[in-house]
Amino acid sequence: MLRSVSDDDERPAQVDDVHELALAMPHVTVEYGTGENPVYQVGGKSFIFFRNPRPDAVDPDTGERYPDVIVFWVGSDADKQAMVQDESSPYFTTAHFNGHPSVLLRACRVGEISRRELAELVQDAWLSRASARRASVWLAGNPPA
Repeated sequence: MLRSVSDDDERPAQVDDVHELALAMPHVTVEYGTGENPVYQVGGKSFIFFRNPRPDAVDPDTGERYPDVIVFWVGSDADKQAMVQDESSPYFTTAHFNGHPSVLLRACRVGEISRRELAELVQDAWLSRASARRASVWLAGNPPA
């Protein structure tokens, strides 16, 4: 578990926290994809991005595409499976992301996790994409709690 960057760790997370926490990581740049959705990158590699509605992420009852999917890279497939295995968890995946080291989270469900959990998710996403040098420097200054 990594150290959070805020004193209000236990409050429900908000979408604005995703942006704040991603930008708080070192060497982050922001590109804008289709629909002007932010894509957070480290060293030119995406670690979080906001998707446009896509046919692979739909409401099972209405068939409508989810308009609010956020993609977070994870360290491994084992990490991914641990997060998406519990159906009550807000994290999910789709067949489109089979074999891809990432989990999906709808913006409307961000509040189901604490700001601390979101901070860990963002930090882990960054660590999974940062160079080994950048990751080791960051970890040296931010030891696990």
